Amino acid sequence: MTSRVALLCGADDNSAAVANALTRAFGEIAILVESKEPRSVFLKRRVRRLGLLAVLGQTAFVALLPLLRRRSANRVREIIERTGLDMDHGLLQRAAQVSSVNAPKAVEWLREQGAAVVVVNGTRIIARRVLEASDAVFINTHCGITPEYRGVHGGYWALYRSDPENCGVTVHLVDPGIDTGGILAQQRIEPGPRDNFVTYPYLQLAAGLPLLVEAVGSALEGRHIPRTRDADGGLWYHPTLWQYLWAGIRRSVW
Repeated sequence: MTSRVALLCGADDNSAAVANALTRAFGEIAILVESKEPRSVFLKRRVRRLGLLAVLGQTAFVALLPLLRRRSANRVREIIERTGLDMDHGLLQRAAQVSSVNAPKAVEWLREQGAAVVVVNGTRIIARRVLEASDAVFINTHCGITPEYRGVHGGYWALYRSDPENCGVTVHLVDPGIDTGGILAQQRIEPGPRDNFVTYPYLQLAAGLPLLVEAVGSALEGRHIPRTRDADGGLWYHPTLWQYLWAGIRRSVW
C-alpha cells in the first residue's frame, strides 16, 4: 500500500513526534527509520573537518549532557504537556528499517512508495541520488533560522551570539546542501529563564510541527512557494565545553 506522505527519520523522540503529527493530519503515512551512525565513524569525520582539539571539546560537552538532561527533566515534561507533543514510538517501532537513508534499500523503498511528499527528520545528509530517485517534494524541519544558522543547535547558537531575533525554527525544502533548501516557513521562539540547551529543541519542535503540517498540506496541493534569503551565517556544530561554559557565565545562556 502506498501513501501520499512518507517520512525518512531517525529513531528518536523528535522523529516520533513528527510521525504522530503527520499521521493525525494526513492519515496513514509510510515511514522508513534510519539506524544511528556508529560514533567512531562520526568522530573520525568530524576530526577531519574541525580538528582534534575542537572535537575533544565537543566530546567533553557531550559528557555533560546527561547531567543537564536530569536537571531539565521537569521543564521538558512541562513543555511536552503544555504543547501536546506526542512522542509515542509505536509508529517508528513498526516501520521499515534501513542502515542509512543513502543505502540502495532506501532508494528502492522511495521508488516503491511513490509518495508525493517526503518529510525528512533527523537523518544523515541525503545524497543527491536519493533525492533524484523520487519525484516527491522533500521537506525538512530545521531547529534554527536559516540561512543564518545552518547545521545543528541553531537556537542555542543564536542566543550564544546575542541574536534572539534569529532563535527559532525553519521548515524548508531539502536539496543536496546542508539546510540550504528554499524556505517554506519560519517561526521565532522565546525561551524563558528555565530553558537551556536541553529544552530549546522541545520549544522548536512544538513551534515547528504546525508549520510542517501546513507545508506538507500545501505541497500535496502544489501550493508550496519557497523563498530564499541572501544571508549565510555558515555551518554550526556542537559547542565545545569551554564555549558552553563561557556563554553560561558571561551571557547566562546555558
